[in-house]
Amino acid sequence: MIGSQPPRAYEAAMRLALAEAVRAAGRGEVPVGAVVLGPPEPGSPGPGRVLAAAGNDREASADPTAHAEVLALRAAAAKTGDWRLTGCTLVVTLEPCTMCAGAAVLARVDRVVYGAVDEKAGAAGSLWDVLRDRRLNHRPEVVMGVLAGECAAVLTEFFEGRRG
Repeated sequence: MIGSQPPRAYEAAMRLALAEAVRAAGRGEVPVGAVVLGPPEPGSPGPGRVLAAAGNDREASADPTAHAEVLALRAAAAKTGDWRLTGCTLVVTLEPCTMCAGAAVLARVDRVVYGAVDEKAGAAGSLWDVLRDRRLNHRPEVVMGVLAGECAAVLTEFFEGRRG
């Protein structure tokens, strides 16, 4: 077990994030999906309920910050009425970039769960490790590799289709 829940406990939420990624791909966006789970219910054996879900939307919105993680964190904050998402979990299909890792730290999420590793831009242990940087005032737990093969396959299929 890693932290408060075994990685398998996040598979259902990762499947929701994968569905968001597939929807994003259908709109021509890089297929990354994210879900924010609320704090676990007292006495509940699993993670909390879904507060928000989003897929990448940079192309349609012409917004460089419209990554799935940022959009899901914004929606969760709006739903809770608080920018502090203490007790929450961010579940994302691809290892967060520096911007998204920073947003997770600033939102004070308790953990970040991701599927596929991003060796080119990952900031949760691959290229950088923003989430566990001891110089920051908040360090979320990191759970990596949840449904990693399925998450990577969605990205691979998308980019192979674009390359022809």
